[in-house]
Amino acid sequence: MTSADERIAKLEAQVAFLLQVIAARDATVAKLEARVRELEEQLWQNSTNSHKPPSSDPPGTRPAKPSTGRRRGGQPGHKHHKRVMLPATRRTDLRPRACRCCGGRRLAALPDERVHQVVDVPTVQPDVHDIVMHGASCRDCGKTTWAELPRGVPSHMFGPRLLGLIGYLVGARISRRQVREILGEVFAIPVSLGALSEAEEHVSNALAAPVDEAATHVRGQPIKHVDASTWRMAGAYAALWTIATRLVTVFFIAGDGRKDTVKALLGNLRGILVTDRGSQFGFWAMERRQVCWAHLIRKFVAFTERGDHGAALGDSLLLIAQTMLHEWHRVRDGTRSRASYRVMADNAQVAFERLLERGVALRLRGLSGACADILAHRAALFTFARERGVEPTNNHAERALRPFVLWRKTSYGSQSERGRLFAERVMTVAHTLRLQKRSVLAFLVDACHAKLHNRSTPTLLPAIR
Repeated sequence: MTSADERIAKLEAQVAFLLQVIAARDATVAKLEARVRELEEQLWQNSTNSHKPPSSDPPGTRPAKPSTGRRRGGQPGHKHHKRVMLPATRRTDLRPRACRCCGGRRLAALPDERVHQVVDVPTVQPDVHDIVMHGASCRDCGKTTWAELPRGVPSHMFGPRLLGLIGYLVGARISRRQVREILGEVFAIPVSLGALSEAEEHVSNALAAPVDEAATHVRGQPIKHVDASTWRMAGAYAALWTIATRLVTVFFIAGDGRKDTVKALLGNLRGILVTDRGSQFGFWAMERRQVCWAHLIRKFVAFTERGDHGAALGDSLLLIAQTMLHEWHRVRDGTRSRASYRVMADNAQVAFERLLERGVALRLRGLSGACADILAHRAALFTFARERGVEPTNNHAERALRPFVLWRKTSYGSQSERGRLFAERVMTVAHTLRLQKRSVLAFLVDACHAKLHNRSTPTLLPAIR
């Protein structure tokens, strides 16, 4: 082999090696570019184009709303809210002594009167009942016998009204230390944090029966909204679930959000389920489900923000979704008939599915897979247009979860099984009663009183009208 042949062979080997190096670097660059795109997509996510809550949005995420030109405050035609006059506990009568105009004292009393009411709170003194148990020594055996507490007297320091108040304050997301301060400052009742925890257990036990009854009730309802968020149990992640109906909402804290867990929570497979597109709901018949259109809209907004062919597709999908919801609001307020809306929904579904099929054919990362998944839920997209009482969004369940999520953020979840049960039960009671416009405090007091006297507890189920 000549020197020229050797040099050519050497150069060819170098070229082959460099090509391998370039191919490896190209693969690394492609991998890094994909990772950069993924991180940029996460950076661009906010409450308008993802599942993130509005509280996580950085300043300036949402554009400023244009001015409507209306004045602040109540608008013409709004429902007036007038001050309510309370029953008076004392009364002072004032009569004029002279005419404001001329100073004359010859005045004739009028049948009308004006009442100016001043409301204040009295100084609170706790109602403390000393129950003195005397002892006696037996002259025969020498043993000492003490008097026992009568029925209806708790073995702890908390009476029913105090227990109800503690449950109400903690259920209103006031921290335990703040509740302790309120009891001391306002009611002159010094309570330790340990005693407060004991009181929560008594409240939880009093609420067990009505909450179990409410759970059975919501599982059997024809329409159920279901949603979940995260929770913490002794620092470990858990799942906070809600099953919400129009007038009853029940919360559950479970170990996870897997299909078997959700199936056990929901019980029998009755009714229509309004949810997101989570795979854990796959055991429920698709024809008896309604996928949340608010989630779909956020997904389509994300499509419109892409820098490729998916943006135009996102615009078309978003237009259909927003139009469907706008017209649905007209159906609800009575300005459009349900029959005409159903015809519109049938036509919209055909166009909607064609657009999704086009999205699948684009084979775009982050878009085609989402379109395919939405198509897999096609039987659950327009249930609301055909079944009375079904809403197109899962906002009812999301609104129910919001106060509980705020509690989690300030309390860091629960630290024990006892704390978990108390959180589930007191929030179930508070949210359900507010839906029914019933007094939360009065219910808690009644439940604690019934538990103390071994009587039937009040019910969370709405009265049949």
